[in-house]
Parts: sequence; structure tokens; C-alpha cells
Amino acid sequence: MDWNKSVRQTHRWLSIAFTLGVIVNIVAVALQSYANWVGLLAGLPLAFLLFTGLYLFVLPYSVRWRRGRRTGES
Repeated sequence: MDWNKSVRQTHRWLSIAFTLGVIVNIVAVALQSYANWVGLLAGLPLAFLLFTGLYLFVLPYSVRWRRGRRTGES
């Protein structure tokens, strides 16, 4: 199993869940039936998007760092 591929796929699905949560929030506010748990529908995927996004952001830098360490460059 390729770890990077699964993180990318998870990030994509989380972005879809976040988008749906935001849409549900907008509809709830428009219908004036907002509850606190509705806010978590967008907040929870957003928290996981932060961690997967940071991992994907750092990934190219860590690959370059590992390559440099293996070849003996400082």
C-alpha cells in the first residue's frame, strides 16, 4: 500500500465532505434552523484537512532532504 497515495485520496474525500458541510451550514442558516452540531459538519473535516494538507505540503521537501542525506551532501 502506497502511503502517499492513500493520504492524497483521503484529502480529496475530506474536501468533498467539507464542501457538503459548508453547504449544509448555509442552508441551515438560510432556513434559520441552525444548531451547534451543524457547525461540526464542516469543522470536523476541516481539522483533518489541516493535517493531511500539511503532510502533503511537507512531502516534497522531505523527499529532497532524504535524497540529499543519502548522497552525502550537507
